[in-house]
Amino acid sequence: MTNGRIQLPDADGVLRAYTPRAEPLPLTTGSPFTSRTVYSAAHVVADPYADTTPDSPAAVDWDATLAFRRHLWSHGLGVAEAMDTAQRGMGLDWAGAAELIRRSSAEAKAVGGLIACGVGTDQLSVTEVGYPYSLDEVRAAYEEQLALVEESGSRAILMASRALAAIAKGPEDYLEVYGHLLRQAAEPVVLHWLGPMFDPALEGYWGSTDLDAATSTFLEVIAAHPDKVDGIKVSLLDAQREIDLRRKLPDGVRCYTGDDFNYPELIAGDDQGFSHALLGIFDPLGPLAAEAVRVLDTGNTGGFRELLDPTVELSRHLFQTPTRFYKTGVVFLAWLAGHQEHFTMVGGLQSSRSLPHFARAYELADGLGLFPDPALAEARMKNLLSLYGVNQ
Repeated sequence: MTNGRIQLPDADGVLRAYTPRAEPLPLTTGSPFTSRTVYSAAHVVADPYADTTPDSPAAVDWDATLAFRRHLWSHGLGVAEAMDTAQRGMGLDWAGAAELIRRSSAEAKAVGGLIACGVGTDQLSVTEVGYPYSLDEVRAAYEEQLALVEESGSRAILMASRALAAIAKGPEDYLEVYGHLLRQAAEPVVLHWLGPMFDPALEGYWGSTDLDAATSTFLEVIAAHPDKVDGIKVSLLDAQREIDLRRKLPDGVRCYTGDDFNYPELIAGDDQGFSHALLGIFDPLGPLAAEAVRVLDTGNTGGFRELLDPTVELSRHLFQTPTRFYKTGVVFLAWLAGHQEHFTMVGGLQSSRSLPHFARAYELADGLGLFPDPALAEARMKNLLSLYGVNQ
C-alpha cells in the first residue's frame, strides 16, 4: 500500500499534493492477437556499474534487457528490436545494436515470441564534414545489417538512414537504394518512415520536404515491389495523412501505425480499413495495450477505445517536443514499474527531461494503474525527488 500523499512539482516549481493510486489495474497475460499485429518498440536497460561516458559505446545490462522483452511477449505483444526506442543512434551504436539483435532474436526463438529488427546505416557515422559517403556505401551498410537480421531469423524493418538523407540528391536516389534492397531481401520487410520530429536529421526524407511529394516516392517504392513489403511503419504524428496513405497501399501490404499521438483511432480504424501497430508507447503501456487489443479481437471497438483512449494524455506528454527524448520517459516508467533496478540510460540520456516532466509522467501513469506495485513506484519517485532537493 502507498502511504497516502506525495509532493510533486509543477512546471513553475510549485509543489502540490498528489494521492497515489492504491491498487494497479488488474491485467493478465495472454495469447497473440487475432485482429491486429502489434509490436512494442522496446527500450534497452543500461549497465549502471559500467565506467562509461556519453561518448562511450553503450554498456547494456543484457539480463534485464531480455527480461523486459519476455515481459512483452508474455502479454502477446511482438517486440520491435533495435529501433528508435532502444536509443538507436542516440546512445546505442551499430555494434551494440547488432549484439541486441542477436540476443533478442535467439530469445524470441526460445520463447516463441514475435520479433522484427531494425536495419539501418549507423555504421556510417557523421564526421566533421557531414556524411562523406556514396550511395554504394549507404547501400552496403544497409546490406550488412539486413544480412545479420535475416541470419538471426527475424523480420527486417528498413529504417530511415541519416546518411541517405544527407547525400541523396532527390527521389531517384531513394528509389535506387530501396529498390536494390527490396530485390535482394529474402523475406518481406517493413519500411519505416520516421519523421523529423523524432530525428531532425531525417528532414526531407524520400527526397522532398513536401510531404505529398515524399508520399508519392514512398508509394512508388512499394508499388514496384509489393511482394517484398510486409508493411509500412508511419511515424509522422499526422493521423489523416496516415489514413490517406494506408488507403493507397497495395493489397496485402499492412500499415503499422507509429503515431504515438493518435494510435487508438488509427488501430480501431474505420469502414475502409485500420492500422496495425508498432509503437514506442507500447513499451510502458504493454499489458494495458494488450488487454485493449484482446477486447478489439472480440469486435468490441468501443471497449477497446474505452481502455486505450485514456492513455493518450500520457503518451502525448512523453512524446512532447523535443519528441526524440521520449525514450527518457519510457525508461523512467520502466524503473518505476520495477522492470529495472535503476534509472540510468545509455548515453546518459536520463538527464534529457526535467523533474516536473517526470513528476507529471508519474502522476499520469499511476492514474492509469500502470504500476504493478504502486508502493514501489511511489518510493522510487520520492527517492528521485529527494535527489533534486524536494523533501517529502
